[in-house]
Amino acid sequence: MRIQTERGQHVIHTGVYGFVRHPMYLGASLVFVGAALLLGSVYGLLAGLALVALLILRIFGEEKLLARDLEGYKEYLQKVRYRLVPHVW
Repeated sequence: MRIQTERGQHVIHTGVYGFVRHPMYLGASLVFVGAALLLGSVYGLLAGLALVALLILRIFGEEKLLARDLEGYKEYLQKVRYRLVPHVW
């Protein structure tokens, strides 16, 4: 991960980003777990949960980098409290 200053990256806080900080990771997590549940696969569920755990680890690293290097992200952290699941985490 890196901040691409040449692309003019900035913090987006509208739309779904006003509710959770990582909506794409939320969607991926729902797909990983939901597909396994839909198929009734215990092994798929375990793999899905492992992938969700990896995403959670990535979120911690990503937020640390963004708070350090992206202007306005620290304020965004205060405004949008939930990382992945609204009103939970």
